Amino acid sequence: MPDYKAPLDDMKFVLFDVLEANRLADIPGYEDASEDIMRAILDEAAKLNESVLAPINASGDTEGCSYDPQTHAVKTPEGFKEAYQQFSQGGWTGLTADPEYGGQGLPHLLKLCLNEMVCSANFSIGMYPGLSHGAIDAVTQHANDELKQQYLPNLVSGQWSGTMCLTEPQCGTDLGLITTRANPNADGSYALTGTKIWITGGEQDLTENIIHLVLAKLPDAPDSTRGISLFLVPKILDDGSRNPVFCGGLEHKMGINGSSTCVMNFEGAKGWLVGEENKGLKCMFTMMNAARIMVGIQGLGAAEAAYQISLDFCRERLQSRSVSGPQNPNGKADPIIVHPDVRRMLAQQKAFIEGARAMAYWTGYQLDLSHKHPDPEERQRADDLVQIMTPLVKAHLTDEGYLSIDQALQSMGGSGFTKDWGVEQLQRDSRISRIYEGTNGIQALDLVGRKLLIRDGRLPGAFITAMRELLTTATNTSYIGQADRCLSAVEEALGWIGENAFTDPEQGAAAATPLLKLFSVTAMSVFWAVLDAKAAEGLAGNGSYSKTFYSGKQKAAAHFYRITMPLVSGYLEDIRAGKDTLMAFTDNEF
Repeated sequence: MPDYKAPLDDMKFVLFDVLEANRLADIPGYEDASEDIMRAILDEAAKLNESVLAPINASGDTEGCSYDPQTHAVKTPEGFKEAYQQFSQGGWTGLTADPEYGGQGLPHLLKLCLNEMVCSANFSIGMYPGLSHGAIDAVTQHANDELKQQYLPNLVSGQWSGTMCLTEPQCGTDLGLITTRANPNADGSYALTGTKIWITGGEQDLTENIIHLVLAKLPDAPDSTRGISLFLVPKILDDGSRNPVFCGGLEHKMGINGSSTCVMNFEGAKGWLVGEENKGLKCMFTMMNAARIMVGIQGLGAAEAAYQISLDFCRERLQSRSVSGPQNPNGKADPIIVHPDVRRMLAQQKAFIEGARAMAYWTGYQLDLSHKHPDPEERQRADDLVQIMTPLVKAHLTDEGYLSIDQALQSMGGSGFTKDWGVEQLQRDSRISRIYEGTNGIQALDLVGRKLLIRDGRLPGAFITAMRELLTTATNTSYIGQADRCLSAVEEALGWIGENAFTDPEQGAAAATPLLKLFSVTAMSVFWAVLDAKAAEGLAGNGSYSKTFYSGKQKAAAHFYRITMPLVSGYLEDIRAGKDTLMAFTDNEF
């Protein structure tokens, strides 16, 4: 199996040539994020992922986690504890956290880069610190000072980890159906009782304590999402005693076997309110939004790893002769990379991965602007963009990332289907990314049912304006026309939604998925125009990479538009078709 190699040149090209992320150092609070510092951090992250996390990926999948029903303890695979310790001791768990609590206060964009490498190297182990990041964000933004001082330092250091406890056996998307209860105690704490399922890192042997953030209802709360509160429930209490929250078993999953996915039973466990009563869903969305962007990065990272494996395989695997004549005359056959259909699969992977990286990193850049830009109007503009880009990044990068991995597997033939090469593990591991943190269908409904309407309906306009502004920077590309046609298609689709969906909600729901796909490929079309323009500048002698690096990007851009432009008209027609063929069936006709 080929070793994972972090694509540092591709990452740095997007960061510094395309996004000019070095400008973040001009923003108060990010002064330490100079280009030299960011480059050094990326180099160190690459070493960690290549030499520590990647080598235990396959063995972690084979061994998986184990559960002891007598002690309710969970053991992670061999090597995971030591690798996690190296990760946390290196300061990676606190990369973006507030320096007041021991964090480094660096841009979130750097964390996205780190997450991409982690998800390429070892999808499973990345789940543990990934959920902790969300817990840190939620506690930082919503908890009182006492809880912050008590819990954030150890969460930030990685000595403790965090979870997100939402789902119950009877409810997932519809959180208004939760039955976990929080009864007030005399000392101001609460006693939580209920069962949560699919809890990542709910129990494990990596950290000294686990801090659960739990959605529950107070005794007199409304029996709906308006009655949900958020509570902080530690596994180990301040006095060292065990809080009665226990793992009831592990889920038996298709992939991410090295990640402990637990049933958690709260048996009167002591917890503390985070934020206001009955406002827990708002607090939890702080975690959800961060988690959704992270999940999108998982799709990108896994696709990158699969591409590397399949590309190496296709360069080395000898099979048949090129249809244009022998390319390897001294051998009995040519490497399969000479065959057009194999190249189709490789080109599709390259076009997706490099466009998706630009799309995701730009969203991370906007996230940093939304947090720290000194101009409140600029912060609001950036947050508008983050809000509308979040479902696109989560859904599109995981949908297309999974399909990209499938292309990698297919290009390798029978070898791709075996465990020897690792692509089948990436296929299994990445499949969950299209489901958790809100299925991709839910992301589409979020776009059409919420993001188009909130903030006086200004988010779609903010998206289109930002995309057109990006196109003005792409002066050295011939693809502005194609990208502009994609933006026009989005405007047409929004017009149809305005005329039909608000009077008939089923029309909006039927159009949701193709609308999200249309938004996503439109964003990718804009980023590919910018990537092509920057590659042209590099070829003109202004770049620091090789000519093949730049020419490869230009050819990937050409292939992207070749395969994408027909999809745009298809998505638009799907939207206009409305609900008729979907809702015409009776239940018995399926």
